[in-house]
Amino acid sequence: MKLLILFAMVFAHIVDDYYLQGILAKMKQKKWWEENAPDKMYRYDYIVALIMHAFSWSFMITIPTLLISNKYFMMCIFIIINAILHTYIDNEKANKRSINLIIDQLIHMIQIIVLWSAILVS
Repeated sequence: MKLLILFAMVFAHIVDDYYLQGILAKMKQKKWWEENAPDKMYRYDYIVALIMHAFSWSFMITIPTLLISNKYFMMCIFIIINAILHTYIDNEKANKRSINLIIDQLIHMIQIIVLWSAILVS
């Protein structure tokens, strides 16, 4: 059952990181705002898009753990930590271009395994 939960978490990652981003995939890029809303009042709006996607992803990958664990406080802490990390990682990829998609996805897989281990293996 625990392995199935891990697979469900990876599936939730794929769904949220690829299919559910929608317009956020573009809006989390600073370049998109510069091209589509050049007014300086929007210059930091990409950060909001990054945070919104990161929270959605972090919450989504945590949902499968609810099936077999009642460590709700720990899950909330992980949602916050993973959202912060995901925001940072996606900014490095989308805006600073200091990492590529492979590194981005590898780090997200590590986040999932750490969450899975902390909630279900301990």
